[in-house]
Amino acid sequence: MPTKITLIVDNPADPDAFEKAYAEVRQAAKTLPKLQWVESAKVWPKEDGSPTPAYRTLDLYFDSYEDASAAVATPAAAALFGGLAGTQVTFTGLFSDIE
Repeated sequence: MPTKITLIVDNPADPDAFEKAYAEVRQAAKTLPKLQWVESAKVWPKEDGSPTPAYRTLDLYFDSYEDASAAVATPAAAALFGGLAGTQVTFTGLFSDIE
């Protein structure tokens, strides 16, 4: 079954600095083995302009759970997650079946 990994990125202290570093994170994501598609999104603030619990999402699509699991154990994933951690934001990862 197709699987996606969703990375949910919390609000950075310095959004401009984060965005500069995030460009490299997106590039690192594209090097994951057996990756089919990458989708990056910036979360809109609330209607009153205050931040939501998430700043960005990064969705990584694979043909199967096995492909996704194998991809996160590679040096390419270490570069991706290390780059994201280097932006000094907190992030959460979720594996999901695509229905």
